[in-house]
Amino acid sequence: MIRRFAKSEDGAGMVEMAIVMTLLFALTLGFVDFGYALYQWNAATKAVQLGARLASISDPVATALATAAPTTTPGAPVVAAAYGPFVCTYTAGTGACSNGGTFNAANFSRIFRGDTAVTNDDACPALATDQRPGMCHFFPGLRRDNVVIAYSATGLGYQTRFGGPVPTITVSLQNRTFQFFFLGGLLGFDDITMPSMLSTVTGEDLKSTAP
Repeated sequence: MIRRFAKSEDGAGMVEMAIVMTLLFALTLGFVDFGYALYQWNAATKAVQLGARLASISDPVATALATAAPTTTPGAPVVAAAYGPFVCTYTAGTGACSNGGTFNAANFSRIFRGDTAVTNDDACPALATDQRPGMCHFFPGLRRDNVVIAYSATGLGYQTRFGGPVPTITVSLQNRTFQFFFLGGLLGFDDITMPSMLSTVTGEDLKSTAP
């Protein structure tokens, strides 16, 4: 009796199918999740590129930038590291910039939300046809405290230049993790931090009315 039971293969196909289907479902859902992670990567990259572009044509978030460059020798080059860097972030409902660069919430909001009403929340508003989008429109779920905007002197421009110094502007992300639908609680996938996705441009004549 025991010997016959040991040789019996009744139900073996069901057991094998259960094992295979478990692996197949895990593999399929893994492809879906990592495909969505790739979408988030691309959206974040586009958002920082747009943010850098908006920062280059908008009034600076660090208001001290306008008068930060030296003026003792009119016409002389503004050498690298002559001022700043001013690194501006948003934390706990308020913003701050390093090196004494006062944070301008309206200018930050213009980069984050585009040409919409200035608020201090993370809501990303719908856009009218004649409004310019902000970073949040290209990366849904982006928060203000994820965005870092830095202005630094890299040897561009000259002293007493009309319109102020010409900074190098870097926009990047911080403290942002990938979002997973199915694998979130598996192997710590929820803790995978997204790279900074930084984008660097040269500042132009910084003004909020630029196209």
